[in-house]
Formats: sequence, C-alpha cells, structure tokens
Amino acid sequence: MTEARGFPAFEAQRRSTRGRSWWARAWVQALEDTSLDSDQLRKGRRYANSGQVGTITISPGRIAATVYSPDDTYEAVVRVDELTEDEWDRFLDQVAARAGHIAALLDGEMPHDLVDAAADAGVPLLPGIGDLDPSCGCDGWELPCRHAAGLCYQVSWLLDSDPFVLLLLRGRSREDLLDRLQSRQVRGGDAPVAQRSAANEAGPGGVPMTDVLAAAVTELPDVPELPAKATADELAVSGIQPPQGFAPATLPLLVLDASRRARALLNALLHGTPEPQPLDEWQDTVRLAADFPELARPLGGDDDLALGIQAWRYGGAPGLDVLEHTWTPDPAELARARTELVAAEFTVEIAGNRITVGADTQLRLDRRGRWHPYRRVGETWTPTAPATTDPLSALATDW
Repeated sequence: MTEARGFPAFEAQRRSTRGRSWWARAWVQALEDTSLDSDQLRKGRRYANSGQVGTITISPGRIAATVYSPDDTYEAVVRVDELTEDEWDRFLDQVAARAGHIAALLDGEMPHDLVDAAADAGVPLLPGIGDLDPSCGCDGWELPCRHAAGLCYQVSWLLDSDPFVLLLLRGRSREDLLDRLQSRQVRGGDAPVAQRSAANEAGPGGVPMTDVLAAAVTELPDVPELPAKATADELAVSGIQPPQGFAPATLPLLVLDASRRARALLNALLHGTPEPQPLDEWQDTVRLAADFPELARPLGGDDDLALGIQAWRYGGAPGLDVLEHTWTPDPAELARARTELVAAEFTVEIAGNRITVGADTQLRLDRRGRWHPYRRVGETWTPTAPATTDPLSALATDW
C-alpha cells in the first residue's frame, strides 16, 4: 500500500520562505535554481504567505495540493525521483554506521555528515537543479508556475519541522525506515553496527540506542513552568568586553535582551504559541533601539533609525514594514475603506496599500489588516499613532 501523509493548510502568516534549517534552504535553492522566471517565484512566495495553498499531501515521489487563486482553483503537483532499493540499502548503511544519525532524525535534525556520506555513496537525498518536476492545471508555461512555487515554499516549512518528510518523498515512511533499521540490526549478529557505535559513544554505564528506541513511553512529563522575566539587576555580566563603539553600561542591556528573546522562544515551544517573528539586521536594530533607548546612538542613531523606532513603537514589525514597503492588498479591502472615507466626505487617493487623505495625511494598510496613520512632516511621511483595524478610527487619531 502506498504511504501518504496529509498536512493541514497553513494559515496566512508573515514567514520566511527561505527555510530555517539548512536542508529546507537546500530545497528552496533547488526550486529557485531551476526557475527561469523570478516573477513567478515572487508570486509563489505571496501565495505561500497568504494561506492560498490547501492541504498538502505527500507520498513517495509526489507532493500535491489545491491552490486557491483569485480567478480559479488549481491542482499543483511536484514530483521527485524515488530512491531505488539499492540506493536505500546504501543509505541505511550510512544511518546504521552511527547511532547518532537516527537519534538526530528522531529529534528533527538532518545531520550534515549523514547527507554527505549518503552523497559519497551515490545516494542523493537533497534535490539539486532540475530534480523538482512541477506541474499545474493552470495555463502558465513557466516551470514552476506561481501555484507550484507556492506549494514548494510551504514544503520547506514542513521540512523545517520534520526531516522524515524528505525521506517519505524519496520513498520510505518514518515507520518503514525504522522497521528496516531494526531488521538490519537483528540480522547483524551479536553486535550490530549501530549498537556497537552507541556503546562506544555512551562509554561506561551508557544505554544502547536500540534500547532507547524500543522503550515504550507510557506518560509524558508535565510542561515545565516558564521562568520569570529576568531583570537587569539579576544578570551578572563580567569579564566580557563590549563590542567596539559600545559603552560598558550597554552590554548588560544586550544580555537582558537576549534573555528576554530566549524566554519568548521557550514560551512558544512550551505552549504552542507563535514564535517571535524572524527579523533581518535592520529590523532587529530598530527593535533594540526602541526597547532600549540607550542603545540608539551606539547602533547608529540617525533620522532613519528615529523614524523606524517611531514606526516600531506604534506597530511592531508590521508597522516597520509599512514604513519601508508598499504592497498590493485585496482590492475589496481597499474598496471598503474608500467607501467609508468618501461617505465621511474625505477626498482620497489610493496607491498600493496607501490611502492619501488631503495633502498631508495618509493611512497605510499592513499585512494583518490594520491601518497605520501617517502625517507629512516637511518632505517625510511620519507615523503618528498606533494602528487600528478601522480606517476612520485611524484617521481620527491624526486628524
């Protein structure tokens, strides 16, 4: 019977389509190296982030999903070559050579040395240029089209959380892979390779990996309590020189910020809440300077940074995004806002996600559906108040 797994559709979200893990990034690289049309990739990223890709079904050699486009619904499929029986045998040899390999896979990691060793044995785990074969029911000639590209970008998210997705694509489910490894060890005689390796690595008093994998888990431990927020007084920073251009007094602030970010990540892991949004270098600079004004000058305090800090304080990362970028929202969203403003006897002009009201007032829509009020100060558009979902309310804060 053919093994297949279904993955629920991702909700609309702002998330990097590059992948967080090195193997997911390699998947995305294979997709983008194959494409001859960067515009289709850009639109595919938008499809992935806007939640327009439906349930993803993954089976050996095949990925499929329904993609919802404004004009129609399309069935996108991406095919990948399965490994042959001989290739699987060679791959299992590499997995069994070190007990740490299977432990890493079970822990959600794809070891570099396992992929390298498999490649040396002539077993291609990660796809390269031309290894992804996309198709779609749309009339686009590009390969991949925007629908298949959106599907591929979301698969990188699946790979981030579970490397067994890649192995299923290559032809073996998680259960089948573990069964074959166990059978291989049983046939191996008195001291299977993986067991000998586990014993060597564990040292005196260690537990063989096969015993760990065979042990039944009867009850999961309780979720631990989240540590209390640290304060600057509780953090001891000594024996560390601050980075060039930073005063010694600013170093504890950087340590405090790292502690708070770690706590936020731990909270997301323990309670299933969204992780803090990944930020690029500029966004993180703005965030630091907004949270700790003492760092604004060492971080390069200038007019751009001051404007970014103001946008961040009013709207966080989405506020900074609308300060720097324009985008094309759902026309219906803009039409609703325009109708409300015109009914209130305002003269409006729409460009992208920005509605200009009069000569010096503007509303900017972020990707979460909130309106950010702006006012022209000299030649510079400046954020003036927190964002709100109602355009008239946002306008009232600045009118």
